[in-house]
Amino acid sequence: MSDGLLSPEELVAHAAGKGVRVLALTDHDEVSGLARARAAAEQHDISFINGVEISVTWKKRTLHVVGLRVDAQNAALLTAFKEVREGRDGRARQIAEGLAKAGIAGAYEGAKEIAGNSVMTRSHFAQFIVKQGHAKNIKTVFKKYMVKGKPGYVNHEWMSLEQALTLIRDSGGVAVLAHPGRYDLGFVNMHLLLNEFRNLGGAAIEVVTGSHQPPQYDQFAKLAHRFDLKASQGSDYHGPGLSYMEMGRLPALPSGCVPVWQDWPEASRLQ
Repeated sequence: MSDGLLSPEELVAHAAGKGVRVLALTDHDEVSGLARARAAAEQHDISFINGVEISVTWKKRTLHVVGLRVDAQNAALLTAFKEVREGRDGRARQIAEGLAKAGIAGAYEGAKEIAGNSVMTRSHFAQFIVKQGHAKNIKTVFKKYMVKGKPGYVNHEWMSLEQALTLIRDSGGVAVLAHPGRYDLGFVNMHLLLNEFRNLGGAAIEVVTGSHQPPQYDQFAKLAHRFDLKASQGSDYHGPGLSYMEMGRLPALPSGCVPVWQDWPEASRLQ
């Protein structure tokens, strides 16, 4: 319901076809697809875990924190995401203005049509730009139009790390720092982030993920151990052409990692 190509039902069916036995849906700042995904998972004999991926601003950088086992009916969570949606729409209009100055007209309307009932994200703008023939693929769009210094880049203030972790905790969830290898923080800032994340109640970091390269698996396994954090893994699957790795194809966590799901009822299905 955020920036994936597939509906919740299509996503679950695709996962089933890849042999996935346990699945978490983690839309960006959105939980409206969880009930539909859970119903589909029951039909496919998949153990389903409620999830969400919250956008965070930390030291002027955008980070993502995954919440697993959250209560999708939690009032504070729903209120916060309503505010995020309103902020995203304002950001989308600014992105469209920047793209118009670069010669790409109608981007807001085009991205909105692609998004449908989903939250508008940069991914929808990227799909529109490819569709209009201004770039050959999504990755090229981001490099040419959507990163800092490019016409479609808009700086946006998301919620704080503390706010995100409080929302996840108060809704009964477990906080996981998503794909830390993507943030290019450097040694000092990465250690500062992990220390703050742990002290605020963060439980785990993604060690094996579709956007990490194999050498990073051991790197983040060691950091998880150093900061007494559990380890998670996820494909970050967004759909054909938008993903780094297919669902059900991730390697196992490095030895010595304590899985975030270790004591969960679903853990037996991951053996």
